[in-house]
Amino acid sequence: MTLQQLEYIVALDTHRHFVTAADSCFVTQPTLTLQIKKLENEMGTLIFDRSKHPIEPTKTGRQIINMARQILREVNGLKDFVNTEKDNLSGTFRIGVIPTVAPYLMPRFLKHFSDNNPKISLKVREIESEQIIHDIKHDLLDIGILATPLEENNIREIPLYNEPFLLYIAEQHPLFSRRQITPEDLPETGLWLLNQGHCLRDQVLSVCNQPNSSKIENLSYESGSIETLRNLVKNHMGYTLVPELSVLDQKDDPRIRRFEKPEPTREISLAVHKGFAKEAVLESLRESILKFLPSHFVKAKKVNRIRWR
Repeated sequence: MTLQQLEYIVALDTHRHFVTAADSCFVTQPTLTLQIKKLENEMGTLIFDRSKHPIEPTKTGRQIINMARQILREVNGLKDFVNTEKDNLSGTFRIGVIPTVAPYLMPRFLKHFSDNNPKISLKVREIESEQIIHDIKHDLLDIGILATPLEENNIREIPLYNEPFLLYIAEQHPLFSRRQITPEDLPETGLWLLNQGHCLRDQVLSVCNQPNSSKIENLSYESGSIETLRNLVKNHMGYTLVPELSVLDQKDDPRIRRFEKPEPTREISLAVHKGFAKEAVLESLRESILKFLPSHFVKAKKVNRIRWR
């Protein structure tokens, strides 16, 4: 058994196609196929069911592949640990960021981080929370930036900041003239929501104590964009909740309202597999992010942290 063979079975499990898996490992398809077959013969069991299309692991194969992923993660962690000890901030890191954070946070700090870490290459993707969790577990992502807590045994969370939820209210709405608003004041109808799958949707429903729907009179509309929700409020009616970073540059918009304290907030954190050992990268990333955030995001002591799981 070799590390290379373990890499081959992990690649085949990830891609479920011999040619694609071979390409990802920079070897020919016959080489990958032969090495996997040798490993199966050595173990005395089939790792993959080749009768299925696409190919998939056997029941025993799934356990072997999970152990292979862990072994490879620990080997890579050992290499990273050595680099960390040498203060060598270098390498390529895959980052997943939830769509309700990415457009408002990433442009604030990425240039600063890149300028201060010229030997680090970041590959950033906007993906939803459950996919980030899955990809970290399966070594398809190194770092996630998402709402926490997650309460996942194999994932470590490094809290970054607490971001308040703000109200965005149509001028014709009864709440528009109110100076003080609490979550208990929010009506049962008129709330615009993001699509299913966004953790922000679940947090907003929790704040508002609302049913799992988005409807105003005879119109139902669920969006994948915070900007769309705000435009619906501007041009139609009703209200929505937005994270503060999404409207930070529009403080003069009269539709924005703060809740009474303690404000409902979401906790945003870095998330990594517990085997991730590149602490210097996490610390540098965290420092760059915090440098460009409003001080009350970080310093707030009394907050009403809203969960989504």
